[in-house]
Amino acid sequence: MKSMTVDELRGFCDFDYEERTLASQDGLADVVLSIFRPQGTTSPTPAMYFIHGGGLVSGDRFSDLEHLINLVDKYGITIISVEYRLAPEYRYPVPVDDCFAGLLWVSDHAEFLGIDASRIFLYGVSAGAGLAASVALMARDLSGPAIAAQVLSIPMLDHRNGTPSSRQFDGFGGWDRASIQSGWTAMLGNGHGELEISPYASPARATDLSSLPPTYLDVGSAEVFRDEAIDYAREIWAVGGQAELHVWSGGFHGFEYVVPGAPLSTTSAQTTLKWMERTLGLVAR
Repeated sequence: MKSMTVDELRGFCDFDYEERTLASQDGLADVVLSIFRPQGTTSPTPAMYFIHGGGLVSGDRFSDLEHLINLVDKYGITIISVEYRLAPEYRYPVPVDDCFAGLLWVSDHAEFLGIDASRIFLYGVSAGAGLAASVALMARDLSGPAIAAQVLSIPMLDHRNGTPSSRQFDGFGGWDRASIQSGWTAMLGNGHGELEISPYASPARATDLSSLPPTYLDVGSAEVFRDEAIDYAREIWAVGGQAELHVWSGGFHGFEYVVPGAPLSTTSAQTTLKWMERTLGLVAR
């Protein structure tokens, strides 16, 4: 996981930048949003609400943005990245609530931000994809804010950590079953496997995945999260929802971000963009 400064990100494309600070839902901290706007636009833009990865315990709102920041210029979209509080210092529901509070603020201030409120979509990576899935469930259950789509990239969705792929990748690789267990324990506490965990904490616990926005999931075939991504897509399909799933043969966890120039990585990245174009009506400028 890599975090760049705003000046370093300007090396990828031009954008206008600002930060906004809002109160957290528990009133104990501030939630900071980094807002990257396209230059030269006069009409409301689509908006990506980005949630970074890091196993729930690391990273910041600038992590991995170098892989996405060029979309601000390419498609004329606004990217808003949220700084949520990390475990173990802040356990559930704090990280989820911070992400939801930021999304709610963006939706409520869409006109002020120059954003098309009907085209706000979620984009999460790894643990951030799990948080994005949680936020989508909350938005559905609380009747808003509206989410146009969600991109769940290599998503961390299931605290039970018991799928075939999690058992296959136990004890080797950069992100294995033990790593996942550490991340979930940091957010949910010791003994969480014996507790009844909310689907807002562990989205795979949801018994109803109906009425979710169009969902894109991708994952490597050679990684721990493979089967929970497959299961999540299958549950969306089972209730008539719209999901597109890609399992990239031979891909390890985060391959697209670790080796972005590899043929598999470029294919994966382009496939995600094509789905976003179709689903959100994005047009390259």
